[in-house]
Amino acid sequence: MTTTTGAATSRRLRDLSESVTLAITAKAKALRAQGEDVIGFGAGEPDFPTPAHIVAAAQAACADPVNHRYSPAAGLPALRRAIAAKTARDSGLDVDPAEVLVANGGKHALANVFQALVDPGDEVLLPAPYWVSYPEQIRLSEGVVVALPTDAASGFRVSVDQLEAARTPRTKVLVFVSPSNPTGAVYPPEEVEAIGRWAADAGIWVVTDEIYEHLVYGDATHVSLPVVAPQARDRCVVVNGVAKTYAMTGWRVGWSIAPVPVTQAMTRLQSHTTSNVAGVTQAAALAALEGPLDEVARMRTTYDRRRRVTHERLSSIEGVTCPLPEGAFYAFPSFEGVLGRTIGGRAVRTSLELCDALLEAARVALVPGEAFGAPGHARLSYALGDEDLVRGLDRLAEALSPA
Repeated sequence: MTTTTGAATSRRLRDLSESVTLAITAKAKALRAQGEDVIGFGAGEPDFPTPAHIVAAAQAACADPVNHRYSPAAGLPALRRAIAAKTARDSGLDVDPAEVLVANGGKHALANVFQALVDPGDEVLLPAPYWVSYPEQIRLSEGVVVALPTDAASGFRVSVDQLEAARTPRTKVLVFVSPSNPTGAVYPPEEVEAIGRWAADAGIWVVTDEIYEHLVYGDATHVSLPVVAPQARDRCVVVNGVAKTYAMTGWRVGWSIAPVPVTQAMTRLQSHTTSNVAGVTQAAALAALEGPLDEVARMRTTYDRRRRVTHERLSSIEGVTCPLPEGAFYAFPSFEGVLGRTIGGRAVRTSLELCDALLEAARVALVPGEAFGAPGHARLSYALGDEDLVRGLDRLAEALSPA
């Protein structure tokens, strides 16, 4: 008897979508490998090297035999203490190290959380536009994604009224993200407090992703939901990591902060999946958290300049509207006004078709809004060198000019 590979895989994996951001990045890299000059706005990855003191700590850790062996599944005790201290320092949330679980990046931490909290049929409220992996991870946990659309008029922020209208007896979790990937939206403190109070009153868990906490600009401020809404603390899980703040995407160190019983459950899960994070990268993360924030401030200043350039240039293109991002390192313009035009000889009707045409004709890689639950838009990361940023925006403007 013969069978196809697809039929042999589980239903869960057959239904799982590929990460569009990684797929776009891979296609752009493949074109570069063929000698093409491709400018990639796709990946959410700092273009800076990891700060030197962090690299030095990792190099020293490589020579220490203690890092050649297994460590506790929940993370090195010293790193868990450092995460607790860093959280108190940066957001004002008092954390017991026993609440901390060190994972292989923020994405892994989130996967652990959804596995721990979501039972089959549980509904998870997910404001849209959303990061591409949230709905897939929720579905892998056999939860039901309840997407709540937002738009530029609302600042891409969900309201308490929307949340309450979507709540049912099956609602278990709210995913809350500020600053946001993909929109760059940052919730004002009073809105964060109101959402936290609503969740507490409703008895709903909140998973708050704070990976971009240090990347806010202008008058925007980041506040941690369990700090401004302490009544939600007992049903709140904070997810964070070193990737964006310290330019350490490839080091793969993230963490979750949750009530001790939840952390213990996730530790049991992790002990049967990935076990511990590599000792060398934990040592690097420890150096990052205990070291100075000077390089972080320098990177933030650079991103701030780039976001203003990106906003200005995109806003000057006829048919494109682009809110000024307040955080992270993404712009999320609407391309509704250019759909229907011909790009590289192709009439494009959707943002998915538009991004494909722009990659082929202009050698510019963007991520289509369909991946984020927001058709008609596209995400551009401005975490790339200044010269490439300007060249890429020039190419976009030329490709999108009306015939």
